[in-house]
Amino acid sequence: MNYLAWAVVALVGYSVFTPLASLATDQIPSTVVALVANSMLALGAAGVIAYRDEAVVPYLTGENAVYMYAAGVFLTVGILAYYQALGAGPVNVVVPVFGMFLVGSSLLGVVFLNDPLTAKKAVGIVLAAVGVYLTTS
Repeated sequence: MNYLAWAVVALVGYSVFTPLASLATDQIPSTVVALVANSMLALGAAGVIAYRDEAVVPYLTGENAVYMYAAGVFLTVGILAYYQALGAGPVNVVVPVFGMFLVGSSLLGVVFLNDPLTAKKAVGIVLAAVGVYLTTS
């Protein structure tokens, strides 16, 4: 399967996940929902690693490992805050605001990873921000 097909699978998975997590946080603390759901993610990733017979230990150190650990810290903060927001607010406001990570990540990619910024992409970033404003107001 190519990257676009995987992206569509991710889109469907995340689209269904969000309302389910919101429903769960109606009766269950957001941190408990986060623990269970993300433990299932960790176990799933471990299962795929085992199935593919991939090594883990060699990647735990080295010059790029710091990025992996920093990504884990930011993912933890972001996801715990996301669960908290889902437990406190409506999905149709929380999700668009959370979805602004697409704009943030795109801009960080341009600034720090030398990703190209074309006029078309710049307009798309602006329109995404306008879309979030319109859907949350």
